[in-house]
Amino acid sequence: MPATPAWPPASLPRLYVEETLSAGTHLVLEGQQANYLGTVLRLGEGAQVKLFDDRTGEWLAEVTEAGKRRVSLHVVQQLREREPVPDLWLLFAPIKKGRIDWVAEKAAELGVARVLPVLTQRTIVDRVNTDRLMAHMIEAAEQCERTALPTIGEPQKLAQILREWPADRTLFFADETGAAPMADAVAPGPAAILIGPEGGFTTEERAHVRALPQAKPVSLGPRILRADTAAVAAISLWMASAGDWDRHLSR
Repeated sequence: MPATPAWPPASLPRLYVEETLSAGTHLVLEGQQANYLGTVLRLGEGAQVKLFDDRTGEWLAEVTEAGKRRVSLHVVQQLREREPVPDLWLLFAPIKKGRIDWVAEKAAELGVARVLPVLTQRTIVDRVNTDRLMAHMIEAAEQCERTALPTIGEPQKLAQILREWPADRTLFFADETGAAPMADAVAPGPAAILIGPEGGFTTEERAHVRALPQAKPVSLGPRILRADTAAVAAISLWMASAGDWDRHLSR
């Protein structure tokens, strides 16, 4: 007997929309989203798409009118509730365009709750286009089936962040000078990962971070990693130990 095909198909186009969704909602897409559905995918009346709004989960919608610049949709039914998001922040020193976009994209795919650029003494990029980074994270969420988006903060100086650090949040500090393996240090609870610039933290900055009671210096292995690689490695280690990866596999 042939297997029953999944419904709705996983291959349906999937988009984030800002409007709050509910059954029976009608909405109109314009600009890039309309061009994508109407021109690139050539969807016509009756075609189905998946939508999510970062508040109410994922919904099935049908195209009621399609054009090159305007696509109308009717929301049919909810497919999933909004996912619970592991309480993990990523703090990282900005790096060059292209690589910083990649970090934001992978952070969204891996499930972080918040991204915050950190300005350090050796940061080589002091201007960050957070709107562009958010666009990359939205695109990543659309592709990886997330129903919740990470938030992003404007760049802040490391000293200010440390002064205002929440008392209940552990700060895992990737220290290239040596520390306990991160896999052994992770524990449940609100957490953040701090990744330094390509030149590393200065001695003064390292001392200030280590002086924070919530800070836990950790090692990411025997090799010196690029900043973007270190971010992905640290997020992966945390998600595997305290995040939602094992919860997903056990379902």
